[in-house]
Amino acid sequence: MPTQDENSRVALLQGTLDLLILRILRTGRQHGQGIARAIQEQSEDLLLVEHGALYPALQRLEAKGWISAEWGTSSNNRKARFYTLTREGRKQLVQEASRWRTLALAIARVLGPEGQES
Repeated sequence: MPTQDENSRVALLQGTLDLLILRILRTGRQHGQGIARAIQEQSEDLLLVEHGALYPALQRLEAKGWISAEWGTSSNNRKARFYTLTREGRKQLVQEASRWRTLALAIARVLGPEGQES
């Protein structure tokens, strides 16, 4: 049975994970677990990225040339792949963020002010 915390989490819409990964990597190089943790922390625990979704997304972004990866050692002395935003990834981040802001604004207009759901 899901806990209250699990019930209050928001499911990621298709395409949002790529945007969130690009946004996290804007601040610098990070390994997969660090990316997932940053998304969770910055969303104030509303978004939880499962490993089964994160690593395929990282591979997809790397294949598109939006991020690059190299092996390194994590802070707990384990071998990990570290991801970095590429120049193309920075361009894509600007485009994707603009599209999502426009979409969020349009949805907010349709929903109207809070409290008018009834």
